[in-house]
Order: sequence, then structure tokens, then C-alpha cells
Amino acid sequence: MSLEIGDIAPDFEVNDQDGNKIKLSDYKGKKVVLYFYPKDATPGCTAQACNLRDNYEALQKAGYEILGISSDDEAKHRKFIEKQNLPFTLLADTEKEVHEKYGTWVEKNMYGRKYMGTARTTFIIDEEGKIEDIIAKVKTKEHTSQILK
Repeated sequence: MSLEIGDIAPDFEVNDQDGNKIKLSDYKGKKVVLYFYPKDATPGCTAQACNLRDNYEALQKAGYEILGISSDDEAKHRKFIEKQNLPFTLLADTEKEVHEKYGTWVEKNMYGRKYMGTARTTFIIDEEGKIEDIIAKVKTKEHTSQILK
């Protein structure tokens, strides 16, 4: 499925780092940064999460709720949040259902080896649930400026 700017963001329900059920529709009336990333505690994903953490106040001031999502489980998310002192929610899409809805579970190629993995992609969703922007070329160390541009 290929989503485009202007499309309604597909709703979903998955657990957060504490095992609470989270639905995108719970955030209706708020602007959401839904960022898909490959794996907790890896260099690029840590750089991205820490950039969002370090600029969290500016993002909140601009009205954004931040939701990170990967195929890692709740326990890995909890550990990542504690280690990096992350102030936002991480969602556990262990079955990759949300990845499928957003087209972020893709074939990747590393050193000639093909495998399935997460395409690092961020969806900016407006208060009405519409996709306002899609950031496909995420700069992990400058992600906040890409969002606030």
C-alpha cells in the first residue's frame, strides 16, 4: 500500500512500551509525528530518537505528539526509553500489521543479501487524521528540523 500526502492515515491498535493499547484514532484533534524506525538501541535509531528527545519541547510547542514505532517488543522499547531517557511513546508492531498498512515493511538489500525490514519513514498527521507530510529520506541527526520545516 502506498500512502500519499492528503490520504487519511490508516488507524491501528498496538501496545506501547507499557503494554497499553494505543490507537491512532485516540490522537484525533492532535498533530502526530508517527516515525517508523528499524530497531531499538542501534546507532541510527538511537541518533534519531535522541534528536527527537533533545528537541521534544520545540516539537510539543509546535503541537506535535511523537509516536515511534518498530517491530521490537514492549520490553525492548521500555529498555530503550529508560536508557536514552525518551519522553515519548514507542509502539510495538511485532506482527508488522501497522508497517504493512503504511508500506514501511520492505525488501532491503545489504551487501547483496536481501531481507525484509523497516523503511525509516516519518508520517506527519494533522488534527483531522490526514497525512500532511511524508519524510522518506530521514536524516537521523537532524530529524526535528525536517519535521518543523
